[in-house]
Amino acid sequence: MFTTLKNAFKIKEIRNKILFTFAMLVVIRIGSQLPTPGIDSSVIGQLFSQAEGAFGFFDAITGGSFVNMSILALNITPYITSSIIMQLLTIAIPKLEEMQRDGEDGRKKIASITRYVTIALALIQSTAMSVGFGRQGLLAGYLTMTTGQRALSIVTAVATLTAGSAFLMWVGERITEKGIGNGISIVLVINIISRLPQDIGNLFEMFVVTKFNEGAPASGLLAAVIIFAIIIGMVVLVIILNDGVRRIPVQYANKVQGRKMVGGQTSNIPLKVNTAGVIPVIFAQSILQTPLIISQFVGVSETGVWSEILRYMNSNLWCNPSQPKYSIGLLVYIVLIIFFAYFYTSITFNPLMIADNMKKQGGFIPGIRPGKPTSDYLNKMLNYIVFVGAVGLTIIAVIPYIFSGVFKASVSFGGTSLIIIVSVVLETMKQVESQMLVRNYKGFLEK
Repeated sequence: MFTTLKNAFKIKEIRNKILFTFAMLVVIRIGSQLPTPGIDSSVIGQLFSQAEGAFGFFDAITGGSFVNMSILALNITPYITSSIIMQLLTIAIPKLEEMQRDGEDGRKKIASITRYVTIALALIQSTAMSVGFGRQGLLAGYLTMTTGQRALSIVTAVATLTAGSAFLMWVGERITEKGIGNGISIVLVINIISRLPQDIGNLFEMFVVTKFNEGAPASGLLAAVIIFAIIIGMVVLVIILNDGVRRIPVQYANKVQGRKMVGGQTSNIPLKVNTAGVIPVIFAQSILQTPLIISQFVGVSETGVWSEILRYMNSNLWCNPSQPKYSIGLLVYIVLIIFFAYFYTSITFNPLMIADNMKKQGGFIPGIRPGKPTSDYLNKMLNYIVFVGAVGLTIIAVIPYIFSGVFKASVSFGGTSLIIIVSVVLETMKQVESQMLVRNYKGFLEK
């Protein structure tokens, strides 16, 4: 990886793209520190510290800007949600599916619709947050304001948060166009990485420095080795899941076209082990944590049936040895991950369409008849592969909660965050290598 970066900096065109991407990331980090007008940051910080289980995930993917309630508090979460919604609607609505097949023009139209949906979602989320904060007195002086002043305060906060989300969407698209890698993914990764120094420092303080102060240096060193081994092990598992592929061989029959004999080629259908990527984990976390966040905004009593249900959704209690009954929430989380792994794969991979295309082109899987038998075989293999990927994804997603519940150590680079970081870094490095390869080919052709 470092060799690739070193060689990339030697090429002016790629170096400029990397520097442009870096400059955009600096702008994002500066924006993450600018406060939203009218927000009482001290009260906000106190609220979030009391409800870490609800806001921990969103704080991680926004790089702390959500808890700080900066102008980029919503970050790119509305865009991610909008993209997922559009991807699902493309499968369900024939007109959108046809639009996607229209090539570049169709994709531009879908991208334009995605932007409008992003703004709408950002507007809804910022309005809900501003109204919820105002009712709890988290907007500075809100409770002593007149009705007109309250409305102005809410409108200001809504406009600021919505504009911040739209700005990040624009930055992500500019990075994709003029920089390196997928812009939205790069923004997401830099947000997560920005929390790493703080989390590693907390782990070092909790497990190493404390042991040394207690006169047990051996225990401190052992704790450091265990922490390092767990992190490395999770990274390796993520890489295996990300690159794991089952290749289904495909043979194309010989056929006559004019006076020539064509065909007879051998190809394959690559089935990724982790077909759905990080989507199942994001869906599962969103379903379980959204009610917690809404309850924090509207203010729910700490007693009653609904309050008890919310405790089962609180990830901080899932692996708490003193309250084992809340581990049911962890089981629900695991079931949701596996369910969404199968669900998302089923709507993005169509074995029947692939079997039909193979049949039209004269292709077949050795030992399997074309048509429905091929579709059934692909579906069967896909179910096996998705199960393996879902189990691996579940292990990576659950380890941080076990670590947090047993050792009381909360980190932002575990589970979902780690999958995103590793996947985006690998994909970005592949893109850099491909651009270097294309440039070499261009240079060869020019000579």
